[in-house]
Amino acid sequence: MTVAHCGSVSALTLGLPAATAIPEAKGSLPKAMFVGHATISAKLSKQLKNDIAGISLLAIARPANTQLTAGAKIPEILVIGLKLAAKVTTVPTETIELIAAQRKSGIVFAVVRGMPFEGTTREECTLAVRRALPGRAGHTPVHQVFAGEWKPAGEVTLETDGVPEGASTDDLWESICAQIILGTPDGADLDARITRRAQIRQLEATVDKLVRDHQRAKDADQRNEIYAQLHKAKQQLDALVAQATA
Repeated sequence: MTVAHCGSVSALTLGLPAATAIPEAKGSLPKAMFVGHATISAKLSKQLKNDIAGISLLAIARPANTQLTAGAKIPEILVIGLKLAAKVTTVPTETIELIAAQRKSGIVFAVVRGMPFEGTTREECTLAVRRALPGRAGHTPVHQVFAGEWKPAGEVTLETDGVPEGASTDDLWESICAQIILGTPDGADLDARITRRAQIRQLEATVDKLVRDHQRAKDADQRNEIYAQLHKAKQQLDALVAQATA
């Protein structure tokens, strides 16, 4: 069977089980199928028309074609390829938001672009997911699109063997999100780890700013106040980093 592809990327090049691959004849998805279900902005309409060269369904992982059990939240996991138009190099966040919001399924986006490399054009790929940010119960969830690093298309893979025997589609989804967001297949306590990473990045920015402020301050009282804030921020940062590496 010839499988669906996005550029040179397919379910098989990503390392997914052959049983999850979509036949090439069924892979192409018209852009119009995603537009009729939602009111879209002029900016998004332009992005779909000009920035996306093609959309392909590459794979579907569900209990029927894997060793997974049914998940309580994620019934199946789709892999959708987004081929970017020539000279477009950034992840099409708005398009990913549009498509992912229309299904309860987990969706992995394989975004493919062409980039100049050593006098020719190299095909590169990054994987992206849309995920609800950790929040308080009863509040409207806020979603964010996360994307991994751009790599040569042939080097981009997903690990599916890391989930334990008897794992569900929920477990695989957490593992996939962890691979894309944190660079590890360990999906345990993922929301807490994502929150901690965001806090670390915010504290790192705060420390950098306070260091510069301390260097510029000329008044002794002001320098002492900034130093105290800097000391506190560094302690908080060290504690979070220790938790992340424990």
